Amino acid sequence: MDQHTIAAFIISFLAGISTLLGAIIIFFTKSKSEKIVSCSLGFAAGVMISVSFSDLLPEAQKAIAAHSSENWAIIYSVIFMVIGLCLALAIDYFVPHEEFDPENNDKPHQNLYRVGFVSMLAMMLHNFPEGIATFMASYNDPTLGMSIAVAIAFHNIPEGISVAMPIYFATQSKIAALKYTFLSGIAEPIGAVLAFLILKPFINEFFLGAIFAVVAGIMIYISFEELIPTSRQYGYSRLALLSSFAGICIMPLSGVISL
Repeated sequence: MDQHTIAAFIISFLAGISTLLGAIIIFFTKSKSEKIVSCSLGFAAGVMISVSFSDLLPEAQKAIAAHSSENWAIIYSVIFMVIGLCLALAIDYFVPHEEFDPENNDKPHQNLYRVGFVSMLAMMLHNFPEGIATFMASYNDPTLGMSIAVAIAFHNIPEGISVAMPIYFATQSKIAALKYTFLSGIAEPIGAVLAFLILKPFINEFFLGAIFAVVAGIMIYISFEELIPTSRQYGYSRLALLSSFAGICIMPLSGVISL
């Protein structure tokens, strides 16, 4: 293992573990306010939607275009995105959840745990190919890899919030929130390790582009099926909507800050 490999691992690890910075917000949240729940879930939905449409899908099209025409790259990206939607739909079918009961005004907080858990899985799937890309870029050019890692770190902070908040409000446990946020972030260096040990000979632009598009489909489904409906069930629909807009806006701005 040469110095380039070690540096690439370190860069990937730091980028992934930065997700924990977003979980720090739970230490400043003292009550299980339904306004805060609505706000955090709406924000998480905005983050996922923004990441999908402004980051993952463009990256997928760009990567796939290296192996085909731009028109086919768009078609392939949409196909893989639909595959991701179908995968998320299948997961949702086999893992049922409690629906909101309008007659009894039932707002099942236990459903928040499921929302947080599904968000963690989505972020893990998102961070895994990012870890592969960061490792490969860092291995070939450490300076470029560091730039990518900084950009990813700023993206990972709001993603950490989207995992930590619903888990914290569902369990009232800061340790549980930190644990799940850590798991979502550690997927990035795990992706780097697998890239080095197994996938390195097989990784190409088309492979990464397909993964990014599939993950985009999964995150879009989770946003519209899980996060947005749950954020609105507490009676603060306008706040949830504004929080979603904030999440959509902050992700592109995080890229500007990292520059």
